[in-house]
Amino acid sequence: MGLFLSKTCTDLLLFSVFFPKRFPFVSVQLANSVSRTGRHSQRYDSKGYRLVVGCIPYRYRETNCQSSSIEDLEVLVISSQKGQGMMFPKGGWETDETVEDAAMRETQEEAGVVGKVENSLGNWQYKSKRQSIMHEVYMFSLLVNEQLDRWPEKNLRERRWMTVAEAREVCQHGWMKEALDVLVGQQLQPQPKEETEEKSRT
Repeated sequence: MGLFLSKTCTDLLLFSVFFPKRFPFVSVQLANSVSRTGRHSQRYDSKGYRLVVGCIPYRYRETNCQSSSIEDLEVLVISSQKGQGMMFPKGGWETDETVEDAAMRETQEEAGVVGKVENSLGNWQYKSKRQSIMHEVYMFSLLVNEQLDRWPEKNLRERRWMTVAEAREVCQHGWMKEALDVLVGQQLQPQPKEETEEKSRT
């Protein structure tokens, strides 16, 4: 029985690759459960800096009335893989994707949320502690519209919604705190009524 089930699963996976329209549910599950690995497609700039992208996922806490005040703003932080400190999702920008696509992919892989990549928060440079490699990171805001129950790094990281003050306290990178300040500044700016209503519904 075990051999039969294994062969059936293998055949199903092969069919999903060659005939994705017939087995779309398999393709979706695979996309949600596997992270990209390796750096053969990694982007580097002219100075040899590794290019990295990331997001600050955010939402507005549900209240009895429609609100988009900073007091109701929550951001999603994740633990590092080694469990030392909290951070926002980020990762390598690869050659076959736009910067926005890379930001969304890394956020889904590490934090298990999807949504709308909105505004650029800026770019920073930092050196990797493990490999002493310089990185150039581009950060974006992402308005979350779905939180997944399963995602590629679910068993590697903890995720937690926090207020802005709480996130600033636990975030381990100074440049991420600066990016958070930029997000807050953008949210304080007057926004069209349609955008305010969308954020209140999220």
